[in-house]
Amino acid sequence: MDDAGLERGLARALGARMGPVVIDGLARLTGGASRETWSFTARDAAGEKHRLVLQRNRGGGDLGLHFDDEDRLLAAAAAARVPIPEVVVDATGCTALGDGRITAYIDGETLGPRIVRAPRFEQVRPVLVRQMANALAAIHTIPIDRVPGLAEVDPVSMIRAGLDGLGIVSPAFELALVHLDAHRPVRPRRCVLHGDFRVGNLIVDETGLRAVLDWELAHLGDPVEDLGWLCVRAWRFGGPGEVGGIGDVADLLAAYGEASGVEVAEDDLRWWMIAGTLRWGLICAVQAGRHLDGRVASVELATIGRRIAENEHDVLDLMDIPPHPPGVSLPKVDQGRPSAAELIAAVRSHLTDNVVDGLSGRVAFTTRVAAHALGVVERELAASPPTTVDVDEAELAGRIRSGGALDQADLAAIRAAVTARIAVANPRWADRASADVVGGPL
Repeated sequence: MDDAGLERGLARALGARMGPVVIDGLARLTGGASRETWSFTARDAAGEKHRLVLQRNRGGGDLGLHFDDEDRLLAAAAAARVPIPEVVVDATGCTALGDGRITAYIDGETLGPRIVRAPRFEQVRPVLVRQMANALAAIHTIPIDRVPGLAEVDPVSMIRAGLDGLGIVSPAFELALVHLDAHRPVRPRRCVLHGDFRVGNLIVDETGLRAVLDWELAHLGDPVEDLGWLCVRAWRFGGPGEVGGIGDVADLLAAYGEASGVEVAEDDLRWWMIAGTLRWGLICAVQAGRHLDGRVASVELATIGRRIAENEHDVLDLMDIPPHPPGVSLPKVDQGRPSAAELIAAVRSHLTDNVVDGLSGRVAFTTRVAAHALGVVERELAASPPTTVDVDEAELAGRIRSGGALDQADLAAIRAAVTARIAVANPRWADRASADVVGGPL
């Protein structure tokens, strides 16, 4: 559907509630990997302008709740006083646009790097941890019977099955799964979880938290899961605090305990941080797979596949596996997928399919030349013999899964292999003090 068709569809979807409207300023926003997000203005017959947001499936299948199930959840969340954008047209009214929803626009920032590091949020960051804890406590009071159909799965079994289904072989992940299985916390209660509560899925302004977004991964489970996910390193965006880059774990647990009446042990939180890091690794593999199997051609999704190494690194840190000694050479290892050739193909296709048509003159010509050069490199890499590896990670992973013994040399080899992948995919990630981020400018 082109922009003109989308504008007509939006006008039809809004007509039942607002009468005839004119759509202005339609713009694609930076959004998640599974859904598109668009902002626009609807001008009604009286000339009043309404700033609105459309969210709809990006393609390649659902990765979470269907929109109609999510509509019921959002209604229950609003009743529980969770700050969310007002739903203007639900999934039923958006059928002409495909699966989607139209909500009110809430002014504020969603980009994690800006929330964590921009000077304009300096005054609000000290109170944001408490506001996030309060929002999570409210989410966890949503009555389960108000949202039928939410799934409940064992995280260890789910992650293992997902990694196996995608063919991911990782001794670091196997170590983490064994650790999780052996140290399961006692669940304080079963409740509704947001499933993706983190910096980057919140609207924040200079007064603090304005709204909680992106509910498609909601499910049932242990409330500490949401707290642990918030603390996963990927969502710190270069900030020093374990909680979303902005705060301390002790402050989060104290604020959540005060708001919910539930005391959370740090060991339980750490368990869910490991589980969350593994889950993010699985999501990276799933998202890359959508590109690799041809469902969605996307250089963004392709690149996410190489972020699995970050999660391997982080779970080893969380389990206190010693770092690779500085100055010691790194082994040759399997760098994972997408391969170098597959990454080059994704970039080449992006240039030819999405970039060059918007250019003109010499810039268009040199972009076509660059795409041709990438094609040459892609074909050369595809024709090259496979690189031999120094660490048999498949053997290590199998030994861990079967309960075999590991010695310090094995652990050192696992760490070295992960460090070798990080050195290629994102060398700054291995520096714990690094301000490396993925996202837009400040």
